[in-house]
Amino acid sequence: MTTTPAASVRAAVLDSERLVRAVVSGRRRGHPAPEHRRVELRWVDLRAGRRLQVVRYDATQAHTANFAAGPEAEGALDALLDEPFGNWHVETTDVTLQLRYTKKGAPLLHRSAASDGASVDRSHDRDKDRLLPDDDPVFAALGLAGKDGRIKPSRQAKHRQVEEFLRLLDAALSDAVASRAVRRPTTEQPLRIVDLGCGNGYLTFAAQRYLAGLRGLPVRLIGVDVKEQSRDHNSRVAAELGIDAEFVVGTIAGAELPEGDRPDVVLALHACDTATDEALARAVGWEVPLVLAAPCCHHDIAAQIRRGTPPSPYAALVRDGILRERFADTLTDALRALLMRSRGYRVEVVQFVESQHTPRNTMLRAVRAPGGGAPLDEYAALTAAWGIRPRLGELLGIGA
Repeated sequence: MTTTPAASVRAAVLDSERLVRAVVSGRRRGHPAPEHRRVELRWVDLRAGRRLQVVRYDATQAHTANFAAGPEAEGALDALLDEPFGNWHVETTDVTLQLRYTKKGAPLLHRSAASDGASVDRSHDRDKDRLLPDDDPVFAALGLAGKDGRIKPSRQAKHRQVEEFLRLLDAALSDAVASRAVRRPTTEQPLRIVDLGCGNGYLTFAAQRYLAGLRGLPVRLIGVDVKEQSRDHNSRVAAELGIDAEFVVGTIAGAELPEGDRPDVVLALHACDTATDEALARAVGWEVPLVLAAPCCHHDIAAQIRRGTPPSPYAALVRDGILRERFADTLTDALRALLMRSRGYRVEVVQFVESQHTPRNTMLRAVRAPGGGAPLDEYAALTAAWGIRPRLGELLGIGA
């Protein structure tokens, strides 16, 4: 009797001795989007006994439920399997399963050996379900935590930003590997991550620690920043943590990577104004499979709008400075998404972190897809109506 892909996933998740974790995400083509953007499952040991913990994430928060082993857990899992998710990533101590659905809805299951060091953690209060524990050496090395392993009160917002970024990166990378947009890294060919405009490397080092230290993925890290001070600081931190990383001094547009280091993932996190456009243009030029960009300020388009004449009847949207600034933020990122789609990327614009932690909380998540790009009709109409020339369009050779 042949076992179906879904049955294989079901059996692996219900194995409470071997399951490390399961992550469910993405939308199955031709189906409505699931109610939650991502679901994580693992077994935990409570006073009442072992439970299947299911954590569902919507746009703003996590919702946790625990189900007793047996019919209760099986029912919860079966209901989840019936939802139209596109990807299942299941890690056990023996094997890693990747279940994805084709454009025609056919399930495809890929099996691979478990990551080195994969182990089961069934503790319930696992640092409030944080991906990196507060006492991880990376936080002390970056000055976010003290010697006692506690996050400093003054750095709580930055720590929250790091945690939310890791969740987005984890989900995006799992989806990209499951869909084969990103190759499966090996010791000989590690996952090559390039951070353009890395600054002091808070998110850079956290990404490496999580992917290599907790997920067991071979990772090669390269950071680019215009300041020599950033290179020197980051090189010291990398040496302290024993991280395989290299830091390059140069502009985003002009920096040269070490030979053979064509990126698998490009990060551009809070690069100011048109520096984000330069990062996206470099990613397109390298044909990078996965791009995560969290833009910072958006001065360029805001200034062009201020100098121009808004189309009727939209003058009220940009008459007041604060409204013009917010509208320019939205318009800039919408145009960036359209341009990336025109170059063959699937793009989602998502919330990076809650606005109380940072006002710049938008992230563009782009995955390179096979086939041609989307037409530029909407882009042309928007730029013509507002009389603007986006920097990314110029860098990609697309006129307004």
